[in-house]
Amino acid sequence: MLFNSFEFLVFCPLVFLLYWFVVKGHKWQNLLIVAASYVFYGWWDWRFLGLIALTSLLSYGSGLLIERFTGNRKAQRTVSAANIVFNLAILFIFKYYNFFAESLKALLHSTLGYELDWATMNIILPVGISFYTFQALSYSIDVYRRKVRATHDIVELFAYISFFPQLVAGPIERATNLLPQFQRDRKFDYSQAVDGMRQMLWGFMKKLVIADNCALLVDEQWANYQHLPGVSIFLLGVLFTIQIYCDFSGYSDIAIGCARLFGFNLMRNFNYPYFSRSIPEFWRRWHISLMTWLRDYIYFPLGGSRCSRPKIIRNVFIVWALSGLWHGADWTFVCWGLYHATLLTIYVILGINTKYQHNVAYGRLLPSIKEFLQMAMTFVLAVFGWMIFRAESMEQAIGIFKAMASNEFYNSSVVTGGTYLLFGIIALAVEWLQREKQHALQFSDIRPFNHRAVRWAVYYLIILILFIYAGTGQTFIYFQF
Repeated sequence: MLFNSFEFLVFCPLVFLLYWFVVKGHKWQNLLIVAASYVFYGWWDWRFLGLIALTSLLSYGSGLLIERFTGNRKAQRTVSAANIVFNLAILFIFKYYNFFAESLKALLHSTLGYELDWATMNIILPVGISFYTFQALSYSIDVYRRKVRATHDIVELFAYISFFPQLVAGPIERATNLLPQFQRDRKFDYSQAVDGMRQMLWGFMKKLVIADNCALLVDEQWANYQHLPGVSIFLLGVLFTIQIYCDFSGYSDIAIGCARLFGFNLMRNFNYPYFSRSIPEFWRRWHISLMTWLRDYIYFPLGGSRCSRPKIIRNVFIVWALSGLWHGADWTFVCWGLYHATLLTIYVILGINTKYQHNVAYGRLLPSIKEFLQMAMTFVLAVFGWMIFRAESMEQAIGIFKAMASNEFYNSSVVTGGTYLLFGIIALAVEWLQREKQHALQFSDIRPFNHRAVRWAVYYLIILILFIYAGTGQTFIYFQF
């Protein structure tokens, strides 16, 4: 079920009413959440409900076994490793098998002339499998690390893994944050629910008005890049950069806001990444739940930054190659990951300090010239990365950059997308003014928005914009991951 669908418009209020006004007690509410989440996920294809149930059962059982073997770290390690292997095997089969089979097939054909026609299978990629698999793995790993106690309530664990607001595109929650919220009674908080609806409204605006409209133009023009002037190709990259941000951060805003309607606080997933002064800062602000997951479960165990410089660089490349693969089973994603690993390595080699004490232009309306140039450079580097990410093959990625460099630079009759770019700039300008807040519509303490009538005028204006300018219903980009 899509957030931007009529079905969700009916589903969410119905579950909300049942949750707060019919079902009493957190255990029964948890059971309702599991049922609602399985309806939400099964609406797409009910056959894959077995996969998420299996992942949940494996994680639940591994947690109990790890607890049972308290004092025997070797046995606990074996249980934890087995759960990791089983869950990653499921992920590999459904997401990566054909990728590696096709790669092996091409390698054998080019080197030995051998045709491996039988190797690939017709496998459908389950929506959100990477998200809920990583969330399930974090539970069993944290139980093994003694950061969280194993739950004996199977409904709690199923609710934690399948919680519908963040099930298919995150944030990837940790058991240390979300599981305790399922273990205690929850009371309806009017102010929390209202703020959640504000965040959802802003998320819908970013998704429907900006991302979906940018998607139409990007999809139309992308296949025609050979005939576009260089500036139009770059502008296309900028539009996709805005599209993917408004699409994914819009989903996160809707998910976090929706969770607050039910009394849950999810972790922040985006912290205005396009206002970053360096690529390392950018990745501390973009898809925070995945970046911190990779940091805590892969980068730190490898040694993190507390080792020699060559090992730091090795660790960066390992993490970012895996990050690329997590995003998709294609060499373009691996190349995108290695591109950012290379950029991050440059910062490591040059010893540039990228840990800032405050947000950019802290306490000021506008950034300094230095900060502006830093943000501009970071944004351009991100655009080039997203162009690799968007490419449908490595051949196309190379062709796009070649065309941008060799085609005529400017032709006003071909430059398009100005209206959608303007929408994106306006949204980013609003977020710039609100960069110290959790989301753009937290403005009740700012004049003149401290007046209820003014705030409601803004809400109605956004709703009007949604009705007038909403694009055709596009699926969220990160559903494919």
